[in-house]
Amino acid sequence: MSKRKKIKLEDKVRIAKACTNGNISLHLAAEQLGVHKSVVADWVRLYQTEGLGALLPRKSNRRYDTAIKKAAVKDYLSGKGSIREICKIYKIRSTHQLRDWIKVYNGHRDFRKQTGGSHMTKGRETTKAERIAVAKACIANGKNYGEVAIAYNVSYQQARSWTLKYIESGESALEDRRGQRKKDQHPRTDLEQAQIEIEQLKHKLRMLEMENHLLKKLEEIERRRG
Repeated sequence: MSKRKKIKLEDKVRIAKACTNGNISLHLAAEQLGVHKSVVADWVRLYQTEGLGALLPRKSNRRYDTAIKKAAVKDYLSGKGSIREICKIYKIRSTHQLRDWIKVYNGHRDFRKQTGGSHMTKGRETTKAERIAVAKACIANGKNYGEVAIAYNVSYQQARSWTLKYIESGESALEDRRGQRKKDQHPRTDLEQAQIEIEQLKHKLRMLEMENHLLKKLEEIERRRG
């Protein structure tokens, strides 16, 4: 079995942008780089779905919640899109992952026992400070609930729920209010609203800085070639 050809990040970005802008076809791009057309198609899908950051090398595999796996599989089996279209909708990095999930589903096996996927973390007891930290981390990471849930050892549902509550009503919404009526909760303060907007802006700034850095490297490469 031949070893997969290693492609530089700059070339991935250049090709993904060119294909997205209609400047080159998938077939021609794949031919130029000496890779299969499906590989280029995956770069383009990741770039269009998540931006330049999605093409960066990852230290660990992304994990997905069981509910997302089931929803993606059911949408594909019901004809709501092709493998790549479903991956784009659910931000699944690899088409191979979705194909594996389909096999698990059709074999009536448990997603949680599948290796290399996302073992579904059970919800655990947390403090208000932990819930606030998780919510802020989700906002700062573009609402990537799955990765933040793993980092803080909480469930995907907890991370998502706390984030939405924090955005809607601020820190007071993350207090343990079991047994209290909803009308007793306080609305989000102006300071909390400002903090949320700051975290969102920080995330956008990081993505812009990353894109500018990559663009400069691409320009430098083009100058050398010229």
